[in-house]
Amino acid sequence: MNASQIESTYKSVISLLLAGKLKLAFDKTRLLVYELNRGDIKDNFEDMVRNYRFMLQYFVAGVDDPERKTIYNKQVAKLINLISTLKEELMFRNSTNFEYTQKRYYPHKLHFQSTSALFDSLQYFHKQSELVDTTISLEQSGTTQSRYNFEKLLPDLFAIYWLSTNFQEEDKAVFQKITHKDYPGIVEKCLITSALTLNLWRMFDEEKLIMLLDICQHENIQIRQRALVGLCFIYTKYDDILKFYPSIRNRLVILFDNSTITENLKNIFFLIIGTSETDKITKRMREEILPEVMKMSPIIKDKLDAENLIKSDEWGEENPEWNEILEQSGIADKLQELTELQLEGADVYMSTFSMLKNFSFFNETSNWFLPFDPEYSAVESLFQNNEKSILTAFLNNSIICNSDKYSFCLSVMQMPQTQRKMMSNSFKMESEQLEEITKDETLLKPDIAARNIARQYVQDLFRFFRINPHHTDFQDIFKLSLKMHNTTFFSLLSSSSEIKTQVAEYYFTKKLYSQAINLFSEIIQESEPSAALYQKIGFAYQQNSQIHDALQAYLKSDIILPDDVWTIKKIAFCYRIIGDFEKAIEFYKHADFLKPNQVNTKIQIAKCLVRSDKHKEALQAYMEIEQSAPDNEMVLRSISWCAFVTRNIPQAEYYLEKILSALPTNNDFLNAGHIALCKKDRKGALEFYKKSVELSDGNLQLNIDQINSDKGYLKANGVDEDEISLLLDELSFTIEPLE
Repeated sequence: MNASQIESTYKSVISLLLAGKLKLAFDKTRLLVYELNRGDIKDNFEDMVRNYRFMLQYFVAGVDDPERKTIYNKQVAKLINLISTLKEELMFRNSTNFEYTQKRYYPHKLHFQSTSALFDSLQYFHKQSELVDTTISLEQSGTTQSRYNFEKLLPDLFAIYWLSTNFQEEDKAVFQKITHKDYPGIVEKCLITSALTLNLWRMFDEEKLIMLLDICQHENIQIRQRALVGLCFIYTKYDDILKFYPSIRNRLVILFDNSTITENLKNIFFLIIGTSETDKITKRMREEILPEVMKMSPIIKDKLDAENLIKSDEWGEENPEWNEILEQSGIADKLQELTELQLEGADVYMSTFSMLKNFSFFNETSNWFLPFDPEYSAVESLFQNNEKSILTAFLNNSIICNSDKYSFCLSVMQMPQTQRKMMSNSFKMESEQLEEITKDETLLKPDIAARNIARQYVQDLFRFFRINPHHTDFQDIFKLSLKMHNTTFFSLLSSSSEIKTQVAEYYFTKKLYSQAINLFSEIIQESEPSAALYQKIGFAYQQNSQIHDALQAYLKSDIILPDDVWTIKKIAFCYRIIGDFEKAIEFYKHADFLKPNQVNTKIQIAKCLVRSDKHKEALQAYMEIEQSAPDNEMVLRSISWCAFVTRNIPQAEYYLEKILSALPTNNDFLNAGHIALCKKDRKGALEFYKKSVELSDGNLQLNIDQINSDKGYLKANGVDEDEISLLLDELSFTIEPLE
C-alpha cells in the first residue's frame, strides 16, 4: 500500500465505525493488519474479532445484557486505537511526508542514550545556572558552553514527544517530571506541550490526550494556555470518535468545573475563530495597502517643503497636507480599519513577518514553538545591557507573537552596529511607555495575561501551519477554526453560559453567515427567541441566498414585533425575489403606510407592478415618484417603458428623449428603435437599433433576441410582425454583410 491508500483505508474504517458497521470495519482493518504483518498486532486484532463474535452470539441467543452498549463502545474504542497505530506504523514505512521522514531520522541524531539521560542533562543545566555567578568573567565561558549544550537538547526533547508512536514508561515518567510545578524549565514545558499537541494532531491516542488534559490544569499560565489551545483543535478533529471514550468526556466535564479554565477557553475560541480574518488581512496588506503606500511615496516627497520644515519656529509643525493626501488616497480609512481589527485581536502582522522566516533558525521545527527567551543564544547578544530599547519592549509586547519576536531580533542582528544603536535609541522612550501600559493593563484586567499568551500561541501555530517550509506536508489545523462550534466540546463549554450567543454574534458581524445560522438556530431551539434574533437569522439566510428560509424567519420576527419597517421591507424583498409580486406589493404598501414618502419604497412598489403586468398602475406610480425625484434616470426610463407598453407613444417618446440627451444605454437605444418603429419611422428605428448593437459590443444576436422578446408590445402598438422580421433582416445585413 502507498501512503494515499493507507490514509484512505483509515478514513474508511472510521466512517464505518461511526455508521455502526463494525463487521465491515473489521474487514477493512484486516487489510492494514496483514499489510503491516506484525505478530503482536495480528494477535490483538484476532482477539478483538473473537470478542465481538462472542457478544453477537449472546445477543442472538437472547441474553439480556444491560452492559451491551458499554461493551460495544469499548470494542469500537479498541478498534480506533488499533487502526490509529496501524496507520502510523504503515505511514512510517511508506510515507515521504516531512513528519514521517523526520520520524525515521530523528533517533539517529539524538544527543543522549535514553530519555532519562536527557532529563538528567536538562536538570544539570538548571542546577548549574543557579550556582554560576555570571558576573565572574572566569565563569562566563563555562556558562556559555553549558547554555549551548542545553539548547542542543531542546530539539531532541521536542522530537521525542512529537514523533513517537507510543510513549514508553520512561518517556511518560520524564514528561511528568518536566511538567511538575517544581521543575524550573519553562522552555521545556512549553516545547513538550506543543510537541504533544502535534503528536495528537497526527494520530489519535487516548493516553496522550489524557496527558494533554492533565497539563490543561497546570499552575503555570504559559503551559496551561498552550495546552488549552491544543485541546480545542484536538477535540474538534476527533469530535466524532470521542463519544466512544467516556473517560475523556468525564475528564472534560471536570475541567469545565473550573471557572478560570472555562473563561480561558471562551477567549481561545474567539482567537481561533478570528484566524479566519488573517488571510483576508494579509491579502489586503499585500494587494491594497502596501502598493498604495508605494504609489504615494513620491507624492508625499513632492509635497514636503524641506526649507520650511527646518525653520526654528515651524520645526515641530506637521504638514496638514499629509493627512489630506492620506484621506484622498483612501489609505487612511484602510489603516484605521486595520487598527480597529488589531484592537479586536486580529493578526495584522502576518504579512510583515512571513517574509522574515528564512533564517536558518527556523529550519529546526521546535524553534517555531519556542517561547521568546532573550537568553537564547541566537538572540542573546542583543540583550547584554539593561538599557531600555526597542528590544526590551518586545519582551512586554502582547501583540507580537514569539515566532515574530525571534524573526525581528534575527533581522536586527543583520544590521550594522551603528544603525542598530540608532534604532534602539529612537525607541527608548516608546519602550518605557509600552512597559508602563502593559503593567497597568495587567493590574486592571487580571485575565489579560492569559488572553495575550493564548493569542501569541495561536499566532505561532498559524505561522507554523501556513508558512513553514514544510507546511504543505501537515494537515492545516486552522481549517477547523470555523467548525469548532459544531462539536460536543463546544456544547459542553456553552451549556451554562452566553458563549453560544457571543460566538453567533461574532460570526454574524464577520459575515460568516453559515456558521451564524447554525448557532442562531440552536439558540432559537434552546431559549425564548426575540424579534431581533429572527431578524438576524433571516438576514443571514438572505445573504446565503436561502430566500425561502429568510422569508420564514422575517415573518416570525413580524409576529413577535409587528409593524417594524425594516422587517416589513425585508419580507417584501423576499416575496419579490421568489416572484410573488402580489405579496411583495402588499408588504411594500404596508411599509409605505408605516413610513410614508420614502422614494425607494415607492420605486419598489412600481417595479412589482411592472413585474405583475400592471403597467397602467405602474405608470401612475412612477409619475407620482417623478414629482419627488424629477431627475432620476431610472424613474424617467421606467415611465417611458410603461407608457410604451400602455400604447401611449408620445409620452414614451417624451421621456425617452430626456434619457437620450444624457448617457443612454444600449437598452435606451433599443427602446428608441421600438418607438420609431411604432411611428412608422423605419430608417430611424434601424439607426437606433444599430447604436444599440454598438453599445452591446457588437452583439447582434443579443439585440435580435431582445427585439423578439418585445414583439408582443410592438404588435400591440400596431407594428405588423412581418415588418419586424424584415427590419431585423436589414439590421443583420447592415451589421454582418454577406461576403
